[in-house]
Amino acid sequence: MPADWSAIEALPSPKLTDLFAEDDGRLARFSLDVAGIHFDWSKTHLTADALTAFEALAKQMDLAGKREAMFAGQHVNTTEDRPVEHTAERGEGNDESVARAAQYHARMRTLIDAIEADALGPIRYILHVGIGGSALGPHLLVDALGRDHDRYETAIVSNVDGTALEDVFERFDPATTLLVIASKTFTTTETMLNANSVIQWMTANGVDDPYGKAIALTASPDKAVEWGVDETRVLPFSEGVGGRYSLWSSIGFPAALALGWDCFQELLDGAAEMDRHFRLTALHENAPALAAFADLYYTQVRRAETRAPFAYDERLRLLPSYLQQLEMESNGKGVTKEGAPVGRPTAAITWGGVGTDAQHAVFQLLHQGTHLVPVEFLAVIEAGDMLDADHHRQLLLNAFAQGAALMKGKQVDDPARSYAGDRPSSTLLLDTLDARTLGALIAFYEHRVFVNGVLLDINSFDQFGVELGKEMAKEAAKGGGDFDPSTTDLIKRAGLD
Repeated sequence: MPADWSAIEALPSPKLTDLFAEDDGRLARFSLDVAGIHFDWSKTHLTADALTAFEALAKQMDLAGKREAMFAGQHVNTTEDRPVEHTAERGEGNDESVARAAQYHARMRTLIDAIEADALGPIRYILHVGIGGSALGPHLLVDALGRDHDRYETAIVSNVDGTALEDVFERFDPATTLLVIASKTFTTTETMLNANSVIQWMTANGVDDPYGKAIALTASPDKAVEWGVDETRVLPFSEGVGGRYSLWSSIGFPAALALGWDCFQELLDGAAEMDRHFRLTALHENAPALAAFADLYYTQVRRAETRAPFAYDERLRLLPSYLQQLEMESNGKGVTKEGAPVGRPTAAITWGGVGTDAQHAVFQLLHQGTHLVPVEFLAVIEAGDMLDADHHRQLLLNAFAQGAALMKGKQVDDPARSYAGDRPSSTLLLDTLDARTLGALIAFYEHRVFVNGVLLDINSFDQFGVELGKEMAKEAAKGGGDFDPSTTDLIKRAGLD
């Protein structure tokens, strides 16, 4: 039976300022603290009635049962007939999956210990090649947490554009570079082309055994060995760990090596804390559920087509890009799990940026444009720099003031200088940015995606939409492909025919 959205679609659209004026307890009702993160949805249009309606929908869609099915290792990825096992990587799941993840982590730690002991020769540089979730997750971790670490210089290369590799080749010493290849299937075209180019670079620069400096992170270990990686340097992970959920697995190897194992373990521990919160807490006090309710209110009731997270911390500058894949690849679907048309909006388009830069670029549209864009502010109480405290003070004040201005607005006689206000925002305020808190933050977003998917009755864990263009590119590379006149002309003009 299709989900009944009528109670949600009938919700009124009160003004945010009126909601605060009419309810002294609004802030307490729509904010909570979990795992070192303060969540505030009070400046969204969620109301007590909205929560009641969403909780009723969650019951109808058996959110609690599907949540338990995911943690229990059932095949909730129905189109690929797979379990969803990323929570097992941090110790939350069925016993078999958790034990296997622990075994893989132990293998990874043993290899890290060997590298630190110079078993592969002196290593000064880590060159990680992957794409999508195999690159975005490790890149986010190293960029956010690695600024005070000098263990290794690390580069994450995903783009098949040769310029990306050339930039690294100019900085790295091939003799002391470790090549890390991240590919679930070990057949990803862009990743394998980049990996081969790195091997050629090492060979051309006198490295006697370049394959001896290669590490494989994959769910297809046989293919990695066939390519040339020694079996002892292949780090497997489960087929049930999707790419965009994989940083907790061996895909996180470059971060674990660059930051140290203790840091990686703290990341897992923080995520596990959020897992337990999501699994055990009632929906009206459940951070991922409340965030998803707000998401769905704006996509289904107000027909907002986009959502914009802004990181008011330079260390989180890659988070909006990470969330683009997590949210849009997971829930950018047009059919239900049964294959029927969804018949309503699914994932919002995720975009965003870094404050305060974004204030001088895109906030014009947010304040005075014609689009309704729910905004999410992310900030950290403890500064990440050693400069005068005024830098961080100004950063935080800007984040908080922008949320206030979006809600309050300003009416003056000159329409060009007026602000409509009543524009929603939420705020995620971290006590500090360390591995544990970052792990909890990322896990929060994962579970938020899951709740959205369950209530929309879609499978958040497949990604067939990324395949067609790649398949057509492979056909074109072979000189084939049935292309339209425009595409055929472009291939010819570029000299690729």
